[in-house]
Amino acid sequence: MLLAEDDRAIRHALERALALEGYEVTAVADGVAALAQAHRTPPDVLVLDVMMPGIDGLQVCRVLRAEGNRTPILMLTALVETADRIAGLDAGADDYVVKPFDVEEVFARLRALLRRTGGGDGAPDDVVDAVEVKASRGLPVPAGQVAAAGVRMDTQARRVWRGKREVELTRTEFELLELLVRNAGIVLDHSTIYDRIWGYDFGPGSKNLAVYVGYLRRKLDEPGASGLIHTVRGVGYVLRED
Repeated sequence: MLLAEDDRAIRHALERALALEGYEVTAVADGVAALAQAHRTPPDVLVLDVMMPGIDGLQVCRVLRAEGNRTPILMLTALVETADRIAGLDAGADDYVVKPFDVEEVFARLRALLRRTGGGDGAPDDVVDAVEVKASRGLPVPAGQVAAAGVRMDTQARRVWRGKREVELTRTEFELLELLVRNAGIVLDHSTIYDRIWGYDFGPGSKNLAVYVGYLRRKLDEPGASGLIHTVRGVGYVLRED
């Protein structure tokens, strides 16, 4: 694990806590050192402070993603405005924790990121496998792919198409869309989605899920066409064509 945090007290405290939890941690104090270390010894996961001198955490994230690096990234931020958190997600981060944070929350989010990196357990028994709708949508679905509502996903190559248009998604966006596609036509409640994607239910006050749904809508929806991801008020989300 690579930890980048310019506040010495927070860096040392978090490094000790992570080490006690069993993580092998390399800690640095700024974005320049973070990039150098990530290039020298690619970590399994990165924990990046947003506000660092020189190159900040957002820039580090953008550089790594531009290089094609898909290592999970957890951002630490003292910025509480939704727009600030969206900026981190837009830069390619997979999740964020707002300071001051409970170290147990950091552990939970890291476990969820690493669990997703290692692969999931597959869909539960009551999940509708959207491959079954391929004939009605006219989409060829070879082995290792799922499809629904005009969306086709290659789960091995981690590629996505809306119709003939390929769509670039972040790791978290891909995982969320795959869950919705595999459950096409089924309303998934907020807590189920949080548990399946993040491994942790952040409660009714969290905007994390809404932010990612918004990103998927902007990337998937076609001009003049009805949206694919529908909000069921007070319950959750469902993927379907009207």
